[in-house]
Amino acid sequence: MTREAVAEYLPEARWQRCMARFHRDVFSHAPSSEVREVSQMPKAIHAQERLKAAREKAEAAIAEPRRRKMTRAAKPVKERIAETPTYYAFPDSHWIKIRTNNPLERVMKEIRRRTRAVGAFSDGKSCLDLAAARLGHIAGSQRATRKCMNIKPLHAEKRQTNGAIA
Repeated sequence: MTREAVAEYLPEARWQRCMARFHRDVFSHAPSSEVREVSQMPKAIHAQERLKAAREKAEAAIAEPRRRKMTRAAKPVKERIAETPTYYAFPDSHWIKIRTNNPLERVMKEIRRRTRAVGAFSDGKSCLDLAAARLGHIAGSQRATRKCMNIKPLHAEKRQTNGAIA
């Protein structure tokens, strides 16, 4: 689903770009001899405790590579940094869970692997059945019974800002 489709169907949803993908994008534009130094830029941005500090660090992270004549490394930071700090709007106890979408990607990779093993499906429904069966298995496994995030801080925040939970 694209960002536009999410905005259309879930207008109150917030977009958070995967941190790992953002970091890889920055690294891929850096000269191989400078990757180690450039890798510290996005990490420093997202290590900040407040959004304002992260934005200030991002400005510095854009200026430093430009000063060192690495404009290609600064370009993805400048263009895509606004997609990454969405998690600051949530309680800090949730940050580690929502900064990346790796768990979801792991599930999707497993479904892709299984559909490739089958090869050709007789119709779209059989492919959907295979994916649904795999998702059903995951939902019933021990992995799904673990509590991912404590939602109570979100409800507490709503009570403080709105006076009551909507």
